[in-house]
Amino acid sequence: MTRVKICCIASMDEANRAIAAGAHALGLVAEMPSGPGPIEDDLIAEIASRVPPGVDTFLLTSRTDADAIIAHHEVCRTTTLQLVDHVEPADRARLRRELPGVRIVQVVHVTGEGSVVEARAAAEYSHAVLLDSGNPALAVKELGGTGRVHDWSLSREIVETLDVPVFLAGGLNPGNVAEAVAQVMPFGVDLCSGVRTHTAGGFMLDTDKLARLIAAVSTNGEGTTNG
Repeated sequence: MTRVKICCIASMDEANRAIAAGAHALGLVAEMPSGPGPIEDDLIAEIASRVPPGVDTFLLTSRTDADAIIAHHEVCRTTTLQLVDHVEPADRARLRRELPGVRIVQVVHVTGEGSVVEARAAAEYSHAVLLDSGNPALAVKELGGTGRVHDWSLSREIVETLDVPVFLAGGLNPGNVAEAVAQVMPFGVDLCSGVRTHTAGGFMLDTDKLARLIAAVSTNGEGTTNG
């Protein structure tokens, strides 16, 4: 069954609601150059420490060298490091050596045919690859949370090419996630804005959207595997 990762978790209450709905993993966004959802490292650490076994916690870090990423992990202590910007293979190899119990997920922002080659390189020393719709080439980097859908045919090509699990992100919501799973066949899907609603209290996790998302993935994602 396709895994579901709910990103931009902003509180323990949101974490609990995502877990209760059936999420397999939670994304905790640290400081970013742009985009929604960043929270303080001490809150990331608190949430990560309270999530029950069996649910993975992803630290979304924009740091790009091994020393800085290791230092970030030592503060936050998540089960997984999601590298939202390009990290050199040598640095990923070092992360694997020095953080043996932590999973490494390299993000690839799908912007064109070159992303297929980039994804092959990203798989080296990574436990998984996550395909998103940012644009690291901008003056102010977009490293996720854009709400944009990218070319799923390229994502499908990447899934068929790689030997590691592939997560799909970028503009997913309860209305299109079943089609995305059918077309791309990812190991997992990753959503932030697609399961949130603007309220007086902010851009809040929406329990109804969560339920519809999980139902759509459960109904239409059966049998989809990668890695």
